[in-house]
Amino acid sequence: MKSKLAMALALLTAFAVIVACSSKPVAETGDTVKVHYTGKLDDGTIFDSSEGQEPLEFKLGDAMVIPGFEKALIGMSVGDSATVTIPPDSAYGPYRDEMIGVVPKAQIQGAENLMVGQELQLPAGPNGEVFYARVLEVMQDSVKLDANHPLAGQTLNFAIRLVDVQKSK
Repeated sequence: MKSKLAMALALLTAFAVIVACSSKPVAETGDTVKVHYTGKLDDGTIFDSSEGQEPLEFKLGDAMVIPGFEKALIGMSVGDSATVTIPPDSAYGPYRDEMIGVVPKAQIQGAENLMVGQELQLPAGPNGEVFYARVLEVMQDSVKLDANHPLAGQTLNFAIRLVDVQKSK
């Protein structure tokens, strides 16, 4: 009886060691992760992808990506894949009409060459801050700009694959 018990304990110990050695790291806040992704709009339009490139690398918790994307990675293990739908409030926020404004052409360098749809980087403060805006309309003396993020108000769908986790120290 003792030998059977000893053998059972030895088998359980060996199994525990095998499981511990073969377990994959799980992504947690503070870890640096590498991830491949493809982002699509609800109509299937691909707006961004890392496929065919180096994976995206960032530290979880540093707000380097949209909140919903980061949240989807927490708890994943290396090699895991997931498809997630991220609503606007966990992505780039709602589309806000107050982010549309008219600016005199005299305040925009190169205004004579502006075209509808063009993306601009404009000064926003004394310390070199900038903001981005898209040209909606070019008028005689002014330009109508939209400072919303191009994906504001959109539900985003991501296929993600966790490639690597470097545990925080």
